Amino acid sequence: MASNKTIVLVTGANTGIGYETIKALYASATPHTLLMGSRSLDKAHEAIKKIQSDVPESSSEIVPVQLDIEDDDSIEKSAQFVQSTYGKLDVLVNNAGASFDPVMAATPGPKALREAWNHTYSINVTSTEATTQAFAPLLVASSSTARILFITSGLSSFAHVAGGALAATARSPAIPAGWPKPAGPPSFIAYRSSKAALNMQMLEWSRVLKEDGVKVFCISPGFLATGLGGVGSEKLKAVGAADASVGGELIRDVVEGGRDADAGLVVAKDGVQKW
Repeated sequence: MASNKTIVLVTGANTGIGYETIKALYASATPHTLLMGSRSLDKAHEAIKKIQSDVPESSSEIVPVQLDIEDDDSIEKSAQFVQSTYGKLDVLVNNAGASFDPVMAATPGPKALREAWNHTYSINVTSTEATTQAFAPLLVASSSTARILFITSGLSSFAHVAGGALAATARSPAIPAGWPKPAGPPSFIAYRSSKAALNMQMLEWSRVLKEDGVKVFCISPGFLATGLGGVGSEKLKAVGAADASVGGELIRDVVEGGRDADAGLVVAKDGVQKW
């Protein structure tokens, strides 16, 4: 089915930043076909109804797509659906992600550590790579300027951490000498390590797809109130997190070409994030 609308697939799009991305693009004056990737089609339908209620008029459409990025069959079927329905993909927003550091902090020991690190990397790194590999041919087939967005984090910045500006630990007291170390708030080390790896993935895809004209970005949406890590959006807002809609608006700007000059970099709201 041919379409003159930009075809945008957002993974993990029924909640959080993914949801706000779909909502921001649906409210845009630019027409899009928005593919809402979700592990549950029922939850996708519920999310779509809410967006359409909040934004009653739009030149865009939202299509639910069952997509679990940890399930290779699900990835393959969703790619086949996009291929058979549209023949191309214009934008892939790799939004689906997770953090299990709070679980690791609550249950110390090697078993919890391995589970937290392995599951974090499985979703944020390996599964994101598998998804990008599956949709790359459809992005290359795009007749417009194709884009890939990897949603990273300010916690991935080596420069910020080396400079002592790590938000997760800046409010914590200095760690005293000796062992064992006292328990403290999660440092999100597994999560931020996985996002640093994601930055490298972005650079590699930028290199691989350069001659195809595909623009590749990392997006650092800032400290936002989402359900990531099970902390709860209200608790995050209480310590200064902005609404998740801020991330959706930033991603919309990148999707619609407003930050093309920053391709191959880590795009933040107010500029470019240091590596």
